[in-house]
Amino acid sequence: MRARVSPSGHIGDPDAPVSWTAVGIVDPELEVSVAQTAQALREGSAQVVDVREPYEWEAGHTQGARHIELERLGARAQSVDRERPVIFQCRAGVRSAMAAQAFRRAGYDAWSMAGGLEGWTAEGQPLEPTDGHVAPH
Repeated sequence: MRARVSPSGHIGDPDAPVSWTAVGIVDPELEVSVAQTAQALREGSAQVVDVREPYEWEAGHTQGARHIELERLGARAQSVDRERPVIFQCRAGVRSAMAAQAFRRAGYDAWSMAGGLEGWTAEGQPLEPTDGHVAPH
């Protein structure tokens, strides 16, 4: 029998979904919903930063979002406006949660979009280009 080892070291069914919230990677206190993110983009009330890899961004992304891959985010932090809320997004919400946690500690009004772009598309929100898709990571 195969087993999955979670980030916290728990062993379990490899086909069971991982709850990143349960293992302490995603903090619900830092999350905003897909609907809140879509509203912020429409209203221009927050900056949205996609922290995925370049190939993921090219496959499909949210209109109005800005791309800064996670590994370059620290070096480009000064390009993120401290005076406006920032919502980070990724494929499933794990990388964006890490970004939001780091930016919160640095004094930003930072958030992570719950569910990532998988959640975005599941709720019927569009991607660019129009034939875009959420690439695997």
